[in-house]
Amino acid sequence: MADEQTEAPDSTAVRTALWRAMHLQVDPPPHVIEDEVGLRLAAPGDGWRDRPDMDPHATSTFRAAIVARARFIEDLVTEQAERGVTQYVILGAGLDTFAQRKPELASRLRIFEIDQPGPQAWKRRRLTDLGYGIPDWLHLVPVDFEESEDWLKQLAAAGFDSSRPATIVSTGVTPYLTKDATAATLHQIAELAPGSTLAMTFLLPIELVDAADRSGLQRSKQGAQASGTPFISFYSPQEMVALARESGFQDARHISGASLAERYFADRTDGLRPSSGEDLLLATT
Repeated sequence: MADEQTEAPDSTAVRTALWRAMHLQVDPPPHVIEDEVGLRLAAPGDGWRDRPDMDPHATSTFRAAIVARARFIEDLVTEQAERGVTQYVILGAGLDTFAQRKPELASRLRIFEIDQPGPQAWKRRRLTDLGYGIPDWLHLVPVDFEESEDWLKQLAAAGFDSSRPATIVSTGVTPYLTKDATAATLHQIAELAPGSTLAMTFLLPIELVDAADRSGLQRSKQGAQASGTPFISFYSPQEMVALARESGFQDARHISGASLAERYFADRTDGLRPSSGEDLLLATT
């Protein structure tokens, strides 16, 4: 068993980072996002592109979906920073690389990456080993969710100012949580300072996914089950928006994966398009 203090990130976090890197390596410009830092962090070895889950053709729609949501989040953080929102919280940060890729903007913010203690200790070590370091504006906040630690309490201890607005992001997390746990998180975020914005991804029920993408979602679901991290929660857009409003958000709206496809892929000539199945909640306090 891995040392709990240096436990590597889970396979989903690594796969997401590798897909972001693969977009830059195999898809022609224009690139939706440019990110090979996660590849450097993961250091998967020379044969990583030969893995079945990295097949450039078979996984192209999933790769596109991952870079689309990453670009959407990056644009959101930039937009909020221009409004004067300088606190950025990443729930379940995994191998997020915004701080390393965008240091000019990131250094004007206070970034709080929340993750399990083991994987976060691993990431801290890798950032140091690769020469990125941990600048004083980047706060790695370990929270043991399995032990029901209060992430808001840990966030405050790391220097988060609850009296000031923040941008909060949670991508790829809700499928692994019970609906009660997600509702509790929404209630907590809704109580943050007015002007705070949440972007949270969620998986659609299979019947709401485009027919062409259903088999892919089923394979992802089976893979998650086999790896010991099963998908347990799916939401219709109406259900997620209602949950946010019931939790106390002043405004909540649905951002479809199709709208991200139109925003970031409409003019491509290579046919690259994101799969359907994962949408976003955008909510403000």
